[in-house]
Amino acid sequence: MFKKLDCVCIHTKTIEKLLSFYTSAGLIENWKIERALENGLTWTLIGLKFPLENSSELVLSNHPDINFTEIEIDVEDVQQAYNELRKNTEIQWIRTPFATESGHIAVMEAPDENVFVLVGK
Repeated sequence: MFKKLDCVCIHTKTIEKLLSFYTSAGLIENWKIERALENGLTWTLIGLKFPLENSSELVLSNHPDINFTEIEIDVEDVQQAYNELRKNTEIQWIRTPFATESGHIAVMEAPDENVFVLVGK
């Protein structure tokens, strides 16, 4: 079901400062998405590539309501993974599957309280 580590997403209130730090350490800005919140404000996601071609990404986010690190895992089919994993009553679902610009996402808290974002079709 889990295919590979897609990225680790770090949340920050100072996204430009963090972007400057990571690019000075050798990461390369790969993409940027701005999303609207219900209150009319926007928040930003920035994807950073490592120099090794097949590496996972580091993503920066300044979402005002999220203050924990997310680990994003590629799955083939988010709905199928959700249907299988929800049988485990120790998993808490923060967000059930929903569509994004690039596919689907579901967000879960594992039994050890770490947050995982499942990404795929």
